[in-house]
Amino acid sequence: MLPKELVRFKELGKPITILTAWDSLSSAFVEAAGADVVLVGDSLAMFIHGHTTTLPITLEQMLHHTQAVERGFTKSISEQPLIVCDLPFLSYQCGEDKAVSAAGYLLKNSSAAAVKLEGAEPEVLAVINRFIRMGIPVMGHLGLTPQSVHNLGYQKQAKDKLSQDKLIQQAIEIEESGCFAVVIEHVPSQITGKIRNLLKIPVIGIGAGEDCDGQVRVTADLLGLTSKQPPFAKPIIESRELFINALKDWVNQIKNPTKTTSQQEFDC
Repeated sequence: MLPKELVRFKELGKPITILTAWDSLSSAFVEAAGADVVLVGDSLAMFIHGHTTTLPITLEQMLHHTQAVERGFTKSISEQPLIVCDLPFLSYQCGEDKAVSAAGYLLKNSSAAAVKLEGAEPEVLAVINRFIRMGIPVMGHLGLTPQSVHNLGYQKQAKDKLSQDKLIQQAIEIEESGCFAVVIEHVPSQITGKIRNLLKIPVIGIGAGEDCDGQVRVTADLLGLTSKQPPFAKPIIESRELFINALKDWVNQIKNPTKTTSQQEFDC
C-alpha cells in the first residue's frame, strides 16, 4: 500500500485502522488482524526498553525495530500493511539537512514507506516541506505529542478555545505542507470532528473521539500487556495477568513436579 491510498480511503468513507508493532512477532499478529497500517512507534521506548518517556530511543534503535517488524510479514508485498516509522526525538528538530538524512536512513534501510513526526511549529513545517520535495511521505501528529512531555505532560490538550483554534490552524498547515495523514491525540472529540471536516487528508484519532477517518492504538495497550494504559486506550483483553498466571503455573509445576506432570514435561 502506498501512503496516498489512505487519502482514497477517506474519499470512499472507508475507516482506517493503524496498530503499532515493535518486532516480528507483533507485526505478524497485526498483519493477520488486517490492519491497514503498521506504525513502528517511538512508544516502544517505554514498553519495550523500559524508559519513562519516548525521548531516549535512538534512530538506530528505530531502524532495528522497523527491520524486525518487516520480517514478521508473511503476505505478498502488495498485500502487506503500510509501514510508517516514527522519527525519534532530535532526529528532525535540528535542521532540515539532518532531518532528511534521518528519514532517508530509515527508508533506505527498511521497508518503511513513510515517517511520522510531531508538531507544527514553523521549523517542523519547514522539515515537512523539505521531506515532500525529497520524495519522503510524512504523517503528522498533533494534540498530545509525547516528545513534548516536559512541556505538555500527558494531559488532554486543546481544552480551551485559544488552544483549539491553534490546533485547527496547525492541522490546516500540516495538510498544506504535504502530509498524507495526521494523527490527533487526546483532544476533545468535537475539535477532531471539526478538523476532519476541514481537511482532505485522513484524520487519525487516538483518544480523540470517534469522529475521525481512522483510529490508531498502541498494540501493547490494547492487549493489556503493559502495567498501565492511557485512559483513552482501555485493554480489550488482560493479557498481562493471563500470561503471568500461565507462567507461574509452569514454574510451579517444574519446582513441585508430580509424577504425571513430570512425565508430560520431559517425554519426547
